Amino acid sequence: MSVKRILMLVGDFVEDYEVMVPFQMLLMVGHEVHAVCPGKKAGDKVKTAVHDFEGDQTYTEKPGHNFLINHDFDSVDPLDYDALVIPGGRAPEYIRLNERVLDIVRHFAEAKKPIASVCHGQQVLVAAGVLAGKGCTAYPAVRPDILMAGGKWLEINDTFSNAHVDDNLVSAPAWPAHPEWMRKFLGLLGSVIQP
Repeated sequence: MSVKRILMLVGDFVEDYEVMVPFQMLLMVGHEVHAVCPGKKAGDKVKTAVHDFEGDQTYTEKPGHNFLINHDFDSVDPLDYDALVIPGGRAPEYIRLNERVLDIVRHFAEAKKPIASVCHGQQVLVAAGVLAGKGCTAYPAVRPDILMAGGKWLEINDTFSNAHVDDNLVSAPAWPAHPEWMRKFLGLLGSVIQP
């Protein structure tokens, strides 16, 4: 397997599992991952939030861990990266207001580099204008945004356990889909995956 350099876009109150688990999984298989946040540098932290599905009309939210940023956002050159990961949580709703975040996302989309986005991370894809004609899924509340952006909504079963690939984009509705979401992303990266 060739080592890939992966950029992860995060912010305060990113969903805990959606940042921690993919970050650790990608490191575990030998890839290099740079987690960055607008306005933060290597050594800074972002707070995370745990979203859970407990039978309410929407997810519940609880305090998560502090997640260590390991690279400076201001020094990111998207040309240096092979792939992009956008976790969900509340962070996407405000990091999408940063024009440089959107330019970075557009680079990956235009270059057809692998992009893995989960839950509310697709709000960043919508804001970057890169979903036209693309099939994807997300947390159900993001469906109107995806449709308004010209994306094709893909209904995923009620267990939130599936992921979808459309060309270079791997999307999933929430953290319970991690096994399939990461498996499909690793497939796009050309990583060796055991059956």
